[in-house]
Amino acid sequence: MTKFRTESDLIGELQVPADTYYGVQTQRAIDNFRITGTKMGDYPEFVKAIAYVKLAAAQTNNALGLLPNELLKPISEACHEVISGKYDNQFPVDMIQGGAGTSVNMNANEVIANRALELMGHQKGEYQYCSPNDHVNQSQSTNDAYPTTVKLAVIKMNQSLIEKLRLLIEAFRNKGKEFADAIKMGRTQLQDAVPMTLGQEFEAFAANLEEEIARLQNNANLFLEINMGGTAIGTGLNAPKGYAKLCAENLAKITGEAFVTAANLVEATPDTGSYVIYSSALKRMAVKLSKICNDLRLLSSGPRAGLNEINLPAMQPGSSIMPGKVNPVIPEVVNQVCFKVFGNDLTVTFAAEAGQLQLNVMEPVLCQCIIESIVFLERAIDTLRTKCVEGITANREVMLNMVKNSIGIVTALNPHIGYKNSTKIAKEALQTGKSVYDLVLEHQLLSKEQLDTILDPKNML
Repeated sequence: MTKFRTESDLIGELQVPADTYYGVQTQRAIDNFRITGTKMGDYPEFVKAIAYVKLAAAQTNNALGLLPNELLKPISEACHEVISGKYDNQFPVDMIQGGAGTSVNMNANEVIANRALELMGHQKGEYQYCSPNDHVNQSQSTNDAYPTTVKLAVIKMNQSLIEKLRLLIEAFRNKGKEFADAIKMGRTQLQDAVPMTLGQEFEAFAANLEEEIARLQNNANLFLEINMGGTAIGTGLNAPKGYAKLCAENLAKITGEAFVTAANLVEATPDTGSYVIYSSALKRMAVKLSKICNDLRLLSSGPRAGLNEINLPAMQPGSSIMPGKVNPVIPEVVNQVCFKVFGNDLTVTFAAEAGQLQLNVMEPVLCQCIIESIVFLERAIDTLRTKCVEGITANREVMLNMVKNSIGIVTALNPHIGYKNSTKIAKEALQTGKSVYDLVLEHQLLSKEQLDTILDPKNML
């Protein structure tokens, strides 16, 4: 049977499983917030981030004479173990909770304190020797430790997202080279326009997404301004002089990120502007990604009664009733992920607006939405690349026949026979079913040699 230890807090006593590193306040969060089913420990970068924040805080407190060496050592070792991923399962707090992140902060404080106690030869819960509040949370508040944690986690997760995006861009670019000589019709408003190559279309996909790398990175850089040392509302109450600057320097040193202290900590504590603009960058990328998936589904439509210009890899049977049907399931799932990102961005907007006075208590849902969007996008991008884009093939004959029979190539005749004559030819071709080529010769508007040169699709690219 499960054994328990008894811990107490402001509310009273509560039993906590004896073998857990978390304590009473984490247990209350488990009991109070059964919302999403997604726990803090499900996002290792988030757990790692808060351990880095606690490590930087401990180093700063020690340097300023507040935390003795005999506590710095076990607290630091406990932080490093958390950073290694050893205790991810000890972070069971739901990602959406009341309290502006207090449950997340106390979860970390308790885990680190209890592991430090073990390293010191004490029992879990013997907080008189190493306290979650007095020692691990020293010179801090949830209101500076929590947003700093979120910012560090998003910075690191953004780097991983960008790497996945680069691989997708490379896959589109490789297809652009493979299809460089595959002539097809371009379309505007779903109507025939002018010829292009399939390679140009795929290279455009790559270029379109490549723009997002700079947007994501530039917006993520806004997270480098942190409010550590501001404590409860930005006044720095209970933090010693010089703490804010030194803590930012220590965090920068141990994470490799260029963290700096916000110029005005009272302003920085409730401010969520960086989250809003970064979420918008995720949405912008998702909009583009979804549009590209729409195009892939259109280009592969058919195979007999659609465009049928490309073939997507067949991933699963497409119907429980229609034999032989194969659906574009990978672009479809990516579309749906993008829709989720759109919704998350709207939630971030509402959550950021809902801040009042010196704190925004809605940061947990804001954090959850951004992290979820990053994780979903990263998985979707990887799925699109490996299960779709890399295996796409072209139906070159289908595309070439469309070019030859298209009314759209009459556009190339404008400079030679004038817009009025071109319109006349196009209209007659539509009415009679004759080709543009035959009608131009029939009306003696150009010689065969001139027409062959002008209408050579390669000359129109």
